[in-house]
Amino acid sequence: MNHTTSNARIVIAEDDPRQAELIRLYLEREGHSVVVTSNGRQALDEIRRRRPDLALLDIMMPHVDGLDVCRILRYESDLPIIFVTARSTEEDLLLGLDLGADDYLTKPYSPRELVARVRTVLRRSAKRATGPEYLGVGDLRIDPRRHRIDLAGDDVSVTPKEFAVLESLAREPGRAFSRRDLLESAFGFEHDVLERTVDVHVLNLRKKIENDPSEPRYILTVYGVGYAFAEQ
Repeated sequence: MNHTTSNARIVIAEDDPRQAELIRLYLEREGHSVVVTSNGRQALDEIRRRRPDLALLDIMMPHVDGLDVCRILRYESDLPIIFVTARSTEEDLLLGLDLGADDYLTKPYSPRELVARVRTVLRRSAKRATGPEYLGVGDLRIDPRRHRIDLAGDDVSVTPKEFAVLESLAREPGRAFSRRDLLESAFGFEHDVLERTVDVHVLNLRKKIENDPSEPRYILTVYGVGYAFAEQ
């Protein structure tokens, strides 16, 4: 994978030919190499064969839907994934992100916004690929490449969304993140209604990595702002 923001390899999974062609034209104009597929099974085949830098997935597709494609890909790799779909309820958005998608764009949308979202996700992916091999402090070790967390020698099981929040915090120890900062850093997401979910993910993370969640050592509360990761 080349992980650049201007000449990435992108696979599109979209069963509406006109929609797929519009996306392809805008992304190729940006300098990307684009392959279009029309169903989930074909998308999985192309992704496994071509090893692209990013996948754009519709949810409602024949044979294998976009949610199942995302589930399968998350078992196999950390490929950046953006959902582009007409399903726009908050439950759909949360499910897509909990499955490990990097962003979620609802139809109808501006093609220019899609290109900007692609650029943001690719930039975040490149930063992850070139960053330190491990993150963490004390007994807590975070492996961004393998999406694994080790606490005093024991594996910690977290959801993709929880991992994204923890990784974002750990990449900048001591920085005070607002909830909005964490949403944009972890997911590139811009819906204010979701800001409250950051508290839920932090609460769940503290239960999993803190000896005493009420007296956290790793994920600290910055009153009036949000959260910060402990410094050495």
